[in-house]
Amino acid sequence: MSKPELPRPTEAELAILRVLWERGPSTVREMTDALQEARGTGYTTALKLLQIMTDKGLVQRDDSAKSHIYEAVASAETTQRQLVGDLLDRAFGGSARQLVLQALSVRRASCDELAEIRTMLDEYEKKAK
Repeated sequence: MSKPELPRPTEAELAILRVLWERGPSTVREMTDALQEARGTGYTTALKLLQIMTDKGLVQRDDSAKSHIYEAVASAETTQRQLVGDLLDRAFGGSARQLVLQALSVRRASCDELAEIRTMLDEYEKKAK
């Protein structure tokens, strides 16, 4: 039985999730410190967002200690797959070809990235045969 999909995070929620994926479980203060640098997010805003995200099931809160610790429910890879799948369906009519072509036309891929993409395509082709 597969897990139900989590709600699509907003841009502000994604910023919080990125911090949690990078740093691991964190307190509101730790989140605020990280978000302050990048987005100018204050403590009360971070706390409110984390409360909303807890209600949505995007994060879980450990309140066994004095300072509550928040942790992402889904991994970065799982969330990215869900977002890409949604984008693929909504914007590209399910065409992976169009998604990849547009992604590569928007941002130049490095030689290393292109090599990794080629390797992934080769592996994908082998599995498809």
